Amino acid sequence: MNTGENQQGLRNILDFTRLLSIVVLLLHFYLSCRESFQAWGLVLPFQERVLGPLHQMLLFRNVWHAKGAALLLLGVSLLGNRGRKDEQLRAGSLAAYLLAGGILYFGSSYVLLRFPVTPATSLLYMALTGAGYLLILTGGTRISRLLLPPFRPDIFNRSNESFPQEERLLDNDVSINLPARYTLRGETRRSWINIINPFRALLVLGTPGAGKSYFVIRHVLTQHIRKGFAIFLYDFKYDDLTRIAYNTLLRYRHQYPVPPRFYLVNFDDLARSHRCNPLHPESMADITDAAEASRTIMLGLNREWIRRQGDFFVESPINFVTAIIWFLRKYRNGRYCTLPHVIELMQVEYRELFDLLRTEPEIEVLINPFVSAFEQQAVDQLEGQVASAKISMARLSSPQLYYVLSGHDFTLDLNNPRDPKVVCLGNNPQKLQVYGAVLSLFVSRAVRLINRKGQLKCSLIFDEFPTLYFNGIDSLMATARSNRVATTLGVQDYSQLKKDYGREQAEVILNIPGNIISGQVTGETARLLSERFGKILQPRQSISLNAGDTSVSRSTQLEAAIPPGTLATLSSGEFAGLVADNPGQEIRHKVFHATIVNDHAALAREEEQYVPIPAIRQLTAETVQANYQRIREDINQMIGENKGNSPMGYEGK
Repeated sequence: MNTGENQQGLRNILDFTRLLSIVVLLLHFYLSCRESFQAWGLVLPFQERVLGPLHQMLLFRNVWHAKGAALLLLGVSLLGNRGRKDEQLRAGSLAAYLLAGGILYFGSSYVLLRFPVTPATSLLYMALTGAGYLLILTGGTRISRLLLPPFRPDIFNRSNESFPQEERLLDNDVSINLPARYTLRGETRRSWINIINPFRALLVLGTPGAGKSYFVIRHVLTQHIRKGFAIFLYDFKYDDLTRIAYNTLLRYRHQYPVPPRFYLVNFDDLARSHRCNPLHPESMADITDAAEASRTIMLGLNREWIRRQGDFFVESPINFVTAIIWFLRKYRNGRYCTLPHVIELMQVEYRELFDLLRTEPEIEVLINPFVSAFEQQAVDQLEGQVASAKISMARLSSPQLYYVLSGHDFTLDLNNPRDPKVVCLGNNPQKLQVYGAVLSLFVSRAVRLINRKGQLKCSLIFDEFPTLYFNGIDSLMATARSNRVATTLGVQDYSQLKKDYGREQAEVILNIPGNIISGQVTGETARLLSERFGKILQPRQSISLNAGDTSVSRSTQLEAAIPPGTLATLSSGEFAGLVADNPGQEIRHKVFHATIVNDHAALAREEEQYVPIPAIRQLTAETVQANYQRIREDINQMIGENKGNSPMGYEGK
């Protein structure tokens, strides 16, 4: 039992052992330097009779035996020594005491063995040995005050938050493989981020400068081209990714069963832009296609309407545009079914417009509320229903947009096995409000044609996805897996999604993807991702110091593998995330926190060899303006042909 009497008895034994060690050392001094003691007059006859025979003992016959015995007794006396723990005490200083003491303690024997025994050499020998003994005693007594383990907490808990990650390269014919390095218990190791099933969608998050495009999206693009995917690329900051896509296709197009063709839509440089009509009549099978196109373009132009869907003054403009699109689809077999014709037709006077639209029975139910308001002379109501659509669409009225949208160089069925394509949509951040809505229409119409069975594997890559509006992104990610459509979304933050898509849609977009790669994110985004990445078993240690004892408590506890604070402080190129696997190709360590390794020098050399995107045609401003005027004349001709055949009888009013 740890009682006071036991403690006192142990202390007495230790003191006696230490005293015995000192006695052995003093006897060794006397017997080894007897001549010097005699010279000093310190040897008495009685003393000689008692201590002289000790010289014959094995212990004192050799200098090493005597010193070793004294040191052994000193060590025994120190074993039970207990002192108050000192946080400032370091093992290095104790080692210095013990090492210096050992050198002096045993090294002093050289003086005794090398030189004759004289008073001077004896004094030097005893002084060096005594100094070494005291240093060993000092270091030994402080050992019990050393805090083991030393109380040096990892203030950022990085060591505890490290965990094993996937170090195998898991490759297949659709995978995206990113080399990386991570830290495990202070050791840097190589790893791989293996996205072996991109058809379960990939969400790439990160604040500006986190490295989404440079470290992740560009590799998704190049690796999928190398593996034979049809590509649909939305390049927000044209032509950063488009140039990579074009040059990668030049290098690997021979690996496709049917070499794909490259198409580019760009409203700023018309000489390098193909023309494409997203409302081409062949791609619009029924009126629901017109309704979807109308909703996409109107909500793309008026983002605040997204949260107000279902309101009368939101649905009315959408229905109005739907009616016009479907009318043009039916009129002369869709000869004028383009977005520019839709915009111009909307600007026609109500009397002539309704007179024309009533000639198509299929849209009767859509235009009846507007016709009724016009007949009842409810001008305020009619303006509220229609004017918002006219004003919004008028923002798209420009010769450049009209030129690109009124031609038909290619179709949007880009994963057609007989005619695969790599299609790039270029945006301009300075003209986001205008271009974003039109490009959203391209995305909506393309997805309709892509997400079908029996097509080529296809990769949809959206850089800065919230700058587009695509109402069906959730169903695309949820259902396109069976049709071998891989979707990659680049998003800066969850709050950005909520602002542009509303909370409900944003939650769906965040939760559906099976693969997530996140750079630096903060706030609610970091919290949601941390919860999704799960927890790991982390050791916990607490140390309690007092005057008489030290208690160390160790435990384990489930804590977040990647806390929100860690996600908020990631460096550029450092990513955390979660990957999905396949049956038969399981990934044990799905969660990762690593730095993606880019060979910057090799990428720079590769980009130096890129060829510029060639011009598609020679184009003059007069040609663009003539196309603009032709579209307006088409609408005037359409109205003129319908005059005199008024179902509403307006000409008599």
